[in-house]
Amino acid sequence: MDMTSVAQLTEHTFRHEYGRLVAVLTRKYSIRLLDDIEDVVQTALLKAMHTWSRQGMPTDPPGWLYRTAQHELLDRLRRQKTWSKIEKELLQQQDAVQPDQPAWSEPMEDDQLRMLFVSCHPALGVEAQITFALKTLCGFSVPEIAQALLTSEASIHKRLTRAKDTLREVSLSPSDLIDTDLSTRLSAVQTILYLLFNEGYNSHHPDTLIRMDLCEEAVRLTQFLIQHPLTSTADSKALFALMLLHAGRLQARISTTGSLVLLEEQDRNLWDWELLRTGCTWLERAATGDVLSKYHLEAAIAAEHCQSLSFSATNWQVIDRYYALLYEMEPTSIHALNRSIAMAYVSSPRAAIAWLMQQHPEGAPAGYHHWPAAVGELHRRMGDTATARGYFEKALAMSPPPTEREFLLKRCEQCN
Repeated sequence: MDMTSVAQLTEHTFRHEYGRLVAVLTRKYSIRLLDDIEDVVQTALLKAMHTWSRQGMPTDPPGWLYRTAQHELLDRLRRQKTWSKIEKELLQQQDAVQPDQPAWSEPMEDDQLRMLFVSCHPALGVEAQITFALKTLCGFSVPEIAQALLTSEASIHKRLTRAKDTLREVSLSPSDLIDTDLSTRLSAVQTILYLLFNEGYNSHHPDTLIRMDLCEEAVRLTQFLIQHPLTSTADSKALFALMLLHAGRLQARISTTGSLVLLEEQDRNLWDWELLRTGCTWLERAATGDVLSKYHLEAAIAAEHCQSLSFSATNWQVIDRYYALLYEMEPTSIHALNRSIAMAYVSSPRAAIAWLMQQHPEGAPAGYHHWPAAVGELHRRMGDTATARGYFEKALAMSPPPTEREFLLKRCEQCN
């Protein structure tokens, strides 16, 4: 096996297993060792790339990484002469009895999901919870988190530092989680999984628009939520439905040459109709009771697209109403932008632009290239190609991923 193939396989395995490795080792040895754990997991990757290129891939790559990382951690602790102290504390934790702190009434088997709940400790603000979990347990880089949360990399670094300092000061252990923790932390965990899937669906990675491993991991962890009696809420089911309804269309989003394919141009024969039907089933299950979350509305929009026989048959009036409710629930610039696109089909691109600029005259969030790209598309459809080209060039100046950059360059050429 050549070095390139090994590097690709190693990266895939590592990105898929990174969060699990950190979660398992943190749960076993203490959150106070988090910096050491992250270091040894990185070391395991480097050793994998070197060893696997010479000896080939092992039969159990995740197990190989775990054993290597654990060995590195124990060696480090022994060199620091801290192992005996930590071992004593671990034994004390196992012997401790806390009758007023009952364990979860139903076990949640996955260490990574359990650690997501741990990382959403109330001592951290919501932004810090999400940032910490995306970096430590989901394997996101700082630039990826900054893109996902529409903020600067400097801000992300500060959040991570504060989060780690705070978590070292509080008593944290997955075994300390109790039933009441779920209700207060579930919303943050749902947001993390939502962002994890979004990064897979529309990646900021320089080499690929879609990262199936992140989508699969988000779906896998969300499935744990809907299977657990304490987290199988209506909004968890709606989130699961949303992921399936998007995952079912992934194969049609990229052409054979790796280019982005818009929804109106997608070959619907490439859609995974079984997955889409399952998504619709879970959306129906989520529509019980009086809960209406953003996940319900986004899943309903995705379902409406999937149930249309063709793009021209799309019921934009219904989609526009869903987006109006979504914007009323969360009046963000991104929801406004999405609603303006639906509004353009219901009324006209001119009316959509006027409404969008009235709601958000400040324009695009910093670095969010989808805003000028979408506004440029509205102007192009209106026939104002000169203005459209200007917006497309603004989007290009924001350094979009190569697949989207190629699409924007084509739009610029069409505006000539």
